[in-house]
Amino acid sequence: MATVGAPRHFCRCACFCTDNLYVARYGLHVRFRGEQQLRRDYGPVLLHELGLDEPLMTPLRERFLQPLMALLYPDCGGGRLDSHRAFVVKYAPGQDLELGCHYDNAELTLNVALGKVFTGGALYFGGLFQAPTALTEPLEVEHVVGQGVLHRGGQLHGARPLGTGERWNLVVWLRASAVRNSLCPMCCREPDLVDDEGFGDGFTREEPATVDVCALT
Repeated sequence: MATVGAPRHFCRCACFCTDNLYVARYGLHVRFRGEQQLRRDYGPVLLHELGLDEPLMTPLRERFLQPLMALLYPDCGGGRLDSHRAFVVKYAPGQDLELGCHYDNAELTLNVALGKVFTGGALYFGGLFQAPTALTEPLEVEHVVGQGVLHRGGQLHGARPLGTGERWNLVVWLRASAVRNSLCPMCCREPDLVDDEGFGDGFTREEPATVDVCALT
């Protein structure tokens, strides 16, 4: 008789963007309330929809980002990353120019400036789950095309207004189910899991293990 390990299914938490305590408490900005809005407002920017998860983003996470994050952020799941959400955002005149204070639905975030030619749009940072009203002296980081910024997803941050040109950024939300399965980073409660496609929002649910039985006659 052989027992097969329980399969894992990725899920999302039912709270996200509908019962988000931080959004309600602090009036934080929520950029994407759902993938339908994301596609409608910004086009096909989710990298998994472009077929780039398996050939690009998953190897990037497993081979390069996870070893680095394990050294830099061992306290928040850096060595146990098992999923991600990657997308490209655009700032341009007549479209988004800035991004208000928010936290990411991720344990860790990689933000890479892809281009084009622009001025302004610096990232600014506060503390870990800090209320925006307490953000008096934020740390500002200027974007440099071809370079990225790593930070905790729970670190309060936003983007200053674009000055001129267009700014395109690759954002990768890095997730560790071993961390978020105990506490949803969006509502700060035990997650109410809902089945989802792909990596979902990085939560996992284990199905009962299956048992293969071989009978000898």
